[in-house]
Amino acid sequence: MPLARMRSVVLDCPAPKALAEFYHAVLGGEITFVEDDWVVLTVDGLRLAFQQVDAFAAPTWPDGERPQQFHLDLTVDDVDAVEARVLELGASKHDVQPGQAAGDSFRVYLDPAGHPFCLCWD
Repeated sequence: MPLARMRSVVLDCPAPKALAEFYHAVLGGEITFVEDDWVVLTVDGLRLAFQQVDAFAAPTWPDGERPQQFHLDLTVDDVDAVEARVLELGASKHDVQPGQAAGDSFRVYLDPAGHPFCLCWD
């Protein structure tokens, strides 16, 4: 029997509402709670929360003093179509693409706050 149940995954960021709206456009779901420094996006019963950090510094993965800390792997059917949309929404494609060299089926992007995330396909 587990000791606990997952409640939320929380991303530190400088602008919680803006980042929640980005992920809402990418993942769907519903923004279920909004305060100045805390916003919750609920997708299929799972909570992705966004917490304001005034001195937020984006990860500098894969090199640098600030590691990625975590990343989201998002499964897509048509990576090229979804890539175009996430770029329109404010994401950027990361310069480092380890999946290409290994022949893996994922691409690395940065959300508008600089957190890495991957679009993955079968």
